[in-house]
Amino acid sequence: MKNNKTGGVRALQKEKTRRSLIDAAFNQLNAEQGFASLSLREVAREAGIAATSFYRHFRDMDELGLAMVDESGLTLRQLLRQARKRIEKGGSVLQTSVTTFIEFIDKNPKVFLLLLREKAGTSSAFRSAIAREIQHFIVELVDYLNNANGMPHHYNEAQAEAMVTIAFNAGAEAIDFDEIKRQKLIEDLIFQLRMVSRGAYYLYHKEQIKAEHR
Repeated sequence: MKNNKTGGVRALQKEKTRRSLIDAAFNQLNAEQGFASLSLREVAREAGIAATSFYRHFRDMDELGLAMVDESGLTLRQLLRQARKRIEKGGSVLQTSVTTFIEFIDKNPKVFLLLLREKAGTSSAFRSAIAREIQHFIVELVDYLNNANGMPHHYNEAQAEAMVTIAFNAGAEAIDFDEIKRQKLIEDLIFQLRMVSRGAYYLYHKEQIKAEHR
């Protein structure tokens, strides 16, 4: 019984230290310093452990980075679910989605920086992991559109990919904006996404009319 209790305490401590390493790495990210610039020694120091102890939790810095990407992707998916809950309570779909997205960036700028910067980074493992996480984001949006607008899957897939690309580009700017500029960006982003949505709707119905007259 004592051994089980001791093992449980050790497992909790190990998880706590692993969490501290992830947090320390996120803390050290900024607009000037990307993940590739992080030092294992500095990350371990901020986490409160010796550099040699780092390897009890991660094989190397790349494995730590991939854990950070996984966490970032989970945060993104939670973002979409929050937006859906807000939409269910009423209000504009685009207004709610964009506001939720910008709030996410405001509260998690370093998470967004990791996804944004490493998406085009030098590590193929990072690029693949981030591409997968963004694809999860797109897939959830496609599922929502499939249930909401009645258009074919491939229309919604193209629409979702365009929307996510536009939103991420806008999000990159939002990180450094003050409140006034950010509000203007929100308005512009809603307008751009509305154009994509209406363009998809128009194109689909134009194709439908064309098919009927063949």
